[in-house]
Amino acid sequence: MVGHAGARLLADLADATGLTSAFSLALARLRQRRRDHEPGRIAVDLAVLLADGGEAIADLAVLRNQPALFGPVASDPTAWRLLSQLDATILAELRAARAQAREVAWAQHAETRGDFPQPTVAGQQVDGLVLDIDATIVICHSEKESATRTWKKTFGFHPLLCFLDNTGEALAGMLREGRAGSNTTTDHITVLDQALAQIPDAHRHGTPILLRADSAGSSHGFLAHIRGLRQQQVDIRFSVGAAITEPVRTAIQAATGWVPAIDTDGDLREHAEVCEITGSFDPAGWPEGTRFLVRRERPHPGAQLSLFDTIAGWRHQVVATDTPPGGGSIQHLEARHRAHARVEDRIRTGKNTGFGRFPSRIFAINQAWLQLALTGIDLLAWTRTLLLDGDLASTEPKKLRYQLLHVAARITRTARRTCLAIAANWPWTDALTSAFSKLAALPRPAG
Repeated sequence: MVGHAGARLLADLADATGLTSAFSLALARLRQRRRDHEPGRIAVDLAVLLADGGEAIADLAVLRNQPALFGPVASDPTAWRLLSQLDATILAELRAARAQAREVAWAQHAETRGDFPQPTVAGQQVDGLVLDIDATIVICHSEKESATRTWKKTFGFHPLLCFLDNTGEALAGMLREGRAGSNTTTDHITVLDQALAQIPDAHRHGTPILLRADSAGSSHGFLAHIRGLRQQQVDIRFSVGAAITEPVRTAIQAATGWVPAIDTDGDLREHAEVCEITGSFDPAGWPEGTRFLVRRERPHPGAQLSLFDTIAGWRHQVVATDTPPGGGSIQHLEARHRAHARVEDRIRTGKNTGFGRFPSRIFAINQAWLQLALTGIDLLAWTRTLLLDGDLASTEPKKLRYQLLHVAARITRTARRTCLAIAANWPWTDALTSAFSKLAALPRPAG
């Protein structure tokens, strides 16, 4: 009998997408002796561990103690030693390996599932790729290198992350000290560039891309960088939160032409209105063609209001976007931006997939851990988009583990074949066996 039988699906998917071989090539020079564990396999095992819900390197014992299911798995000291060797150069090679595997996974999706998934907002499809950048605080309960006091007066790290809304893939992440600024231009540029490097060339240069961020992503230097990418044949546009300055506040007071806002189903939302205030104030520093949309709604209990909002009796939010007129109604553009809140769910589940706690006192090891956590998130996303159907194709990782990944099974051998026998009365046996069948049928990368 073996446990976590469904997690074998993740390990096999890493092989099918070429992730294991790409990691092995990137880490080949770290192997010292022929009998050593393959460094690429160790990295994949750690990513599978995190995708399966493990929280520490010691959790490798779940895989190691089931060699009939997972094969030979490195010891904890060997895994620690690998992480300690992953410097900035090797991490860049691992990111390139992830991009290579992603290109294969997307090609497999095109061949077996058809069109790439498109997110929907208020009942309408958003064409192209949608990238969401956001930062989060990871609290540390012990002294770790670069763990500092945060702007929320807690203690820990302040990583910046980028997710793909279409599939839930974790494109990029940067581990930062706790006191790192929320709107640091250079960090946003680095994470965006790393995220774009993860997108296959055919999509990066031939597909519209929307970058969403809260007001931390509205620095003029960052938006100028986005505009510069369009000169490199990257069709990218932005939708970011904007601060309500005194000129903006004056424009809001003078605004007319308010229309009802729409909710997530596309229906008109009561007590919420949207208006465009482009041209009502001097947009100095903003890229040419930036439009400004303002949303006002009656504040809900507990809402944090400025003095202006308290007096006006409305809660105001401003969105800046360079989507030109004709790209959708102002109601849809505003609702499209509010869907950026989905990244908070990605971060919440991501914290349960590796980057909610970091294992080492050494910052470089924790940086490597973050990259493997992002890899684990990708494995879960590819599992949902390539191998699952129905509700399971959109379920959160916790439920996926509970229903599929942690299932027990029996390994049987007959007629020189090894089989994994799952209880027939388990409610999700058919879904798991179907996933294994789809995995076996995936086209494999050449070489």
